[in-house]
Amino acid sequence: MTKTVIMIMAAVLPGLFVPAPDVSAQGRMLSRSEAHEAGTLRIEQVARGLENPWALTPLPDGRMLVTERPGRMHTFDGSTLTPVDGLPGVAPMGQGGLLDVIAHPRFSRNGLIFITYSEPGNGGAGTAVARARLQGNSLREVETIFSLEPKTGRGQHFGSRLAFLPDETLLLTIGDRGWPDSAQDTMDHAGSTLRLNIDGTVPEDNPFLDRDGYRPELYTIGNRNSQGMTVHPETGTVWQSEHGPRGGDELNIIEPGLNYGWPRISHGVDYRTGRPIGEGTHAPGLEQPREHWSPAIAPSGIAFYFGDAFPEWEGNLFVASLVARHLRRLVIEEDQVVHQEVLLDGTIGRIRDVTVGSDGYLYVINDERDAGIFRIRPD
Repeated sequence: MTKTVIMIMAAVLPGLFVPAPDVSAQGRMLSRSEAHEAGTLRIEQVARGLENPWALTPLPDGRMLVTERPGRMHTFDGSTLTPVDGLPGVAPMGQGGLLDVIAHPRFSRNGLIFITYSEPGNGGAGTAVARARLQGNSLREVETIFSLEPKTGRGQHFGSRLAFLPDETLLLTIGDRGWPDSAQDTMDHAGSTLRLNIDGTVPEDNPFLDRDGYRPELYTIGNRNSQGMTVHPETGTVWQSEHGPRGGDELNIIEPGLNYGWPRISHGVDYRTGRPIGEGTHAPGLEQPREHWSPAIAPSGIAFYFGDAFPEWEGNLFVASLVARHLRRLVIEEDQVVHQEVLLDGTIGRIRDVTVGSDGYLYVINDERDAGIFRIRPD
């Protein structure tokens, strides 16, 4: 892929914003400097022509996988996007389509990747997980290992992010599918975090396995629509971002067997009436977020930074924001958010996902009809 770079230099002043150019015009690619609290960084568009990309995940060989919600996936080698064939059929309806992708922790040996997508079926569509082997740019041995039940014709809140726990079991988030009460219905997969073995079976130590009236895959309940999840590489703690209603977006630590409250409690308010939801913001037995945002920022993908390029950001959590159109840096001490900084404020539009590349740089994708992959490195 050949790229023409437009250089836009911003003065190094805190809070200075220079309107971004039209990155789609005449095949141009964005490259600009931007101030941050510890100096300056450079934002470089390294790929373009993607339609509503949803997930970006690194592979051990230095490549990345990127999904597009309409139902396409590519490998990215730092300069070229190459289509991947063999994908399962998806139902790109509303917020659904081809969603997350993650590599198995031992991908270098087994070649396994896992994909979430909206699967058509009786009653509409639901979130599903497929397992496959990536060979070159083709998927082989594709198998659906989980399908949400029941399905619905509504087009919102499919979730869904994937993460591996240290024991190599797989966590999966599913939104409430537009039916808030499903998040408290323990016979409904929607509005929850699930835990599976890599063949789709249920781990023997799942928290609700032996409880009557509970789906055995449930790991947590009361999650409205979690579109960001990551496991801290040193502590094994599971962090999750969750879309609230009108305000009340959340950052949670996910622990097995807990109820995260939706829709019994929320720090947001009802879309139509502006009134508190359910029992208000607190209730006995229901978890509180580690951070919440009102007005809403619409948090999506999240990633901890560990690398050499930004030593001052070591251990910080990065949150992609859709509605607020920025990348948010969180400093966390003893599992509490103690400081926040906004980066890329309006620079590239809605940010869907963030990850750390093998080169130690941050990479993000924007959620646009003509979108791209952007690299963030020291200037």
